[in-house]
Amino acid sequence: MGLFNKNQVVKIKVNHGQEPAVVKVKQGKPAQLVFKRTNPSTCLEKVKSTQLGFDQSLPMNQAVTISIPTDQAGEYEYTCGMEMFKGKVVVN
Repeated sequence: MGLFNKNQVVKIKVNHGQEPAVVKVKQGKPAQLVFKRTNPSTCLEKVKSTQLGFDQSLPMNQAVTISIPTDQAGEYEYTCGMEMFKGKVVVN
């Protein structure tokens, strides 16, 4: 059974905001968000979510993997460091 319980990995491009802006993952399966920043704007140097429990620097042109909890269904917001660009994780 363990062979079929693979992580959900979602790649998010950070250029003019986060793309895709809405990410959907299945409840109860391990999930990771992989952010890659290609825009030098200081606003995009960080991604954070108090709801999902992360605050992470995003170096230019490097993939940064963040594991997120999926034990509770719901919609969880994340933002850039200045809270101008917003994204959402939907767990269901």
